[in-house]
Amino acid sequence: MTGIVNRGAAAALRGRPEGPLRAQCEVLASDRIGAYHSLTFVAPEIAERARPGQFVSIGVDGSGTVLRRPFSIYQVGEHGPSVGTVDVVFDVLGPGTAWLAGRGMHDLVDLVGPLGRPFVLPVQPVSCLLVGGGYGAAPLLFLAQALQREGLRVDMILGAASEERVFNAMRAKRLSASAVFTTDDGSLGEQGVVTDVFERVVDGAGTGVVYACGPMAMLAATAAKSKARDLPCQVAVEEQMACGTGVCWTCVIPVQREHGLSNVRACTDGPVFDAARVAWRAIGTTAMSDLGACGRQERT
Repeated sequence: MTGIVNRGAAAALRGRPEGPLRAQCEVLASDRIGAYHSLTFVAPEIAERARPGQFVSIGVDGSGTVLRRPFSIYQVGEHGPSVGTVDVVFDVLGPGTAWLAGRGMHDLVDLVGPLGRPFVLPVQPVSCLLVGGGYGAAPLLFLAQALQREGLRVDMILGAASEERVFNAMRAKRLSASAVFTTDDGSLGEQGVVTDVFERVVDGAGTGVVYACGPMAMLAATAAKSKARDLPCQVAVEEQMACGTGVCWTCVIPVQREHGLSNVRACTDGPVFDAARVAWRAIGTTAMSDLGACGRQERT
C-alpha cells in the first residue's frame, strides 16, 4: 500500500532478529476464552521475533495426522512473569485441534515461527479501524497493542454468530477508543454483521486505515466497504496450510497483477495482504495451473 509503512517503527525493528525458528516449547498455561481455547507457550526466541499478523505452525503429534496446523499469534509476553511467551487461540474443529486442546502445563509442543508477513503500520498519525470475525480477532488485539505504542487511535468492530463466539470483548474495549460488537443472533451488541456498522464507525472515528481478519466472506465484504470509502485496507487471510513454509502451494490466494491474475501463497506471501490486490471473486473458482502458480514465486 502506498504511503502506509511507518518508517519509525520499521527503523526500530531493524535491530530485531528475524526469521522463523523451530523449538520444543513448554505449555505454560491452558485457558478458555469464551468458546475458544488458548495456549501459552514458553518460546522466548519466537516471541522476540514475532510481529502482529504472523503465525506459528504447530506439530499435532498423536492426532492421527502428520500435517502441522497454523495458528495466528494472539499475543507475546513482553513484561513480568509472562515475558518470552507466545499465545495462540483456536476452536476445536477436528482431531488436530482436539489433541492440542488436551495439552496441559509442562507438556512440550513443537512450534515453528514466526511465519508469514505481518501487518504494516501507518506512516501518518491516522485513526485505525480493526475489523474481526470470531477468533480472527485474536491477531488484531496483538496489532492494537503495536498501534497504541505508536500513539495511534484504535477503533474496533468485532462480530460473530453469538456472544460467546465474539473474541475477548473486554480486552478489545481496553485496547480501543471505541469497540462495537455485532452478533448474528443479537446476543451481544447489535444484531447483524460487521459491515452493517462499518460506515457509522468510520465516520465517527475518522478512520484512515482498515485492518481485518476473519472468515473470507467477511474479509471480502470489508475490502469492498473500504474501497468504496477510498480507505487502504490490509487483511489477514485464514487459509488451510499444509506446510506453512511455501513448499506445498495448498494455501494459494489469487491476486490482481498487471497482466491478469496470479496465485500467491498465503503462508509466505501473506497471510497479510493489501485487500485491494486480492481477486476476491476468483477465490476458490480457478485452478492453480490457470493462474500460473506452478513453478512461480510471486510476491505482493
